Amino acid sequence: MCGIAGILLNDRSRQVNRDTLVAMAAIQHHRGPDGYGCEAGPGVGFSHARLSIIDLDSDRGRQPFVSADGQLMLTANGEFYDYQRLRADLTARGAQFETKSDSELIFHLYRQWGFERMLTHLRGEFAFALYDQAEDTLFLVRDRFGIKPLYWSQTSNGVVFGSELKVLFANPEVPRRFTSAGLYHQLMQAIVPGSTAFEGVHQVKPGHFLKIRRRDGQLHIAQHAYWDVPFPEMAGAGTGGGDDDWIDGVREQLVNAVQLRLEADVPVGCYLSGGIDSCSIMGLAAAARQGPVQAFTIGFDSAQYDETPIAREMADSVGAHQEILRIQSDHLYDFFVETLWHTERTIYNTLAVAKLLMSRRVHAMNYKVVLTGEGSDELFGGYPAFRRDMFLHGLDELPSGERTEWEAMLTANNEQFRGAMLAEEAFNDASLEKLVGFTPSCLQPWLSAGQRVPALLHPDLRQALQGYEPGRAIAEELDPDALRGRHPLDKAQYVWIKTMLEGQILTWGGDRVDMANSMEARPAFLDHHLAEYAATVPPSMRIRGRTEKYVLREAMKGLLPDSLYKREKFAFMAPPAHTDANKWAAMKRLADDYLSDAAINEAGLLDPQGVNDLFLAHGADDTSAATQVQLDAIINHMIGVQSLHRQFIDADIPSLAKTRAAELGWS
Repeated sequence: MCGIAGILLNDRSRQVNRDTLVAMAAIQHHRGPDGYGCEAGPGVGFSHARLSIIDLDSDRGRQPFVSADGQLMLTANGEFYDYQRLRADLTARGAQFETKSDSELIFHLYRQWGFERMLTHLRGEFAFALYDQAEDTLFLVRDRFGIKPLYWSQTSNGVVFGSELKVLFANPEVPRRFTSAGLYHQLMQAIVPGSTAFEGVHQVKPGHFLKIRRRDGQLHIAQHAYWDVPFPEMAGAGTGGGDDDWIDGVREQLVNAVQLRLEADVPVGCYLSGGIDSCSIMGLAAAARQGPVQAFTIGFDSAQYDETPIAREMADSVGAHQEILRIQSDHLYDFFVETLWHTERTIYNTLAVAKLLMSRRVHAMNYKVVLTGEGSDELFGGYPAFRRDMFLHGLDELPSGERTEWEAMLTANNEQFRGAMLAEEAFNDASLEKLVGFTPSCLQPWLSAGQRVPALLHPDLRQALQGYEPGRAIAEELDPDALRGRHPLDKAQYVWIKTMLEGQILTWGGDRVDMANSMEARPAFLDHHLAEYAATVPPSMRIRGRTEKYVLREAMKGLLPDSLYKREKFAFMAPPAHTDANKWAAMKRLADDYLSDAAINEAGLLDPQGVNDLFLAHGADDTSAATQVQLDAIINHMIGVQSLHRQFIDADIPSLAKTRAAELGWS
């Protein structure tokens, strides 16, 4: 829920500009249309756009919160689960609550336990800012997986932070310029953890907090980790019992995670595709509610990519009310640029657009909250890339005959996803090989795509990036201690969680396209108690022979239709542009605008010849289907960087934000 913003100035005696804070809230009105708040004073100020889900009283739940003694200030985004038990415990210890908001817990936990111990009590998806006047210290905190976004930038006058990039850009002191490396990664899809495409703008990393201490007119900034995925070292792994023990443990943890995420003062629905992840979540939600649940399903016009038949079977099996949004593939490019305004980064597949349209339908049906299945593949080894890495690096003892069978199976089952989910050909990166022991398959298609990027860049940028190694830049942001001595499957999952989960699935596939329509998505699989348990599940229980997510399938077997229980993993994505003549034509119309020679020369980011050569390569007779999938992605990225330039660099964002505040009557 909500969008947050704030400023901490170097000079404690200087007044924060209230109009700027209001503008920073107004430009993210889509995140919180139910009200706003602003607290501005000497040296510090917060603002907040509210989506009311817990404690619907508009006055009582209004943020930013200021403690009764005026010493603490808080602005929070997201949900803190198990808050009722924590509230009862704190009340018994003498805390006095002024609201029913789950966010108010932060004040009382902080005073009871101190900052770092407080974090161990927080369960959910959240990003928040807490200012302690007595310590003259600002804390910026992001949840363990990065479900909720939090950006920050240091200017000459202080630190600016917010839930979205456009929130920072609403402050005139924050520059709006691409970095050459940031642009490179936008064109190749995989970004460097903690980075953005823009100069001087950073993310608080998942499972981290920023501690900003003001001393003698200077800000001292330090980023600290408070949590990481606890995959065990191989020497002590897999000692938790037999198969049934692991299956029962996963079931127990997931049931608890779903139950907690059904808590809200508004209706809660479920996203439902044809995978066992969302089907498991909806089945558990229906059982817990003891009644029909509202399910929301995306349907594509391509039978090869459409999952509605299995989703409908699941919905019928639990008596769910199902809303199916039928999407024409060529229609997705009509909303491509609007989607980029919200994702604030490029997208390789129009699934992000489809999810934007789905969240719009959810909002129109008066739902603010849905449970989702994101995170299951990350915890239980569900992606084709994980099966490939397990086969190549984690099955040394496999007999030669069975190894041949595995290799044939991987090739046959994943042909549709080559070029995106899997590289067409193996790609090895020296820096990742050194750190991980191999180049994780999840990064190989994008590192391969990265080889095409220099030819696409403006000559000046190409020159500036001579010798740049994207694989090394990614590797340098991964914790070697978390990888050392781990099983190859653990390593593959860890790298995905730190790169593709946070940088793709939870951004343009999650929070950004959901909150674009004032709708909160709750990924129950990313409950950190469940994740900590899943990390200890033996690799052979995650991937067993042909079956990925084996332990989850067995844990949920009783509520899954037989056809779904036996179904192999199918990566949910929209049809690539080249697979449909009408969709290709729709993409080309957009490219004629954003990738014309005039548009390219005006932005100064790309090379017209390089762009033209890439389109020629796409249409060549000898270009394979897998290469076309990769080139489809790069074309989307090229349109994307041009659109980002037009929307965030060319546009006057501070003026746009002030105009929005005036339209809303926020002051």
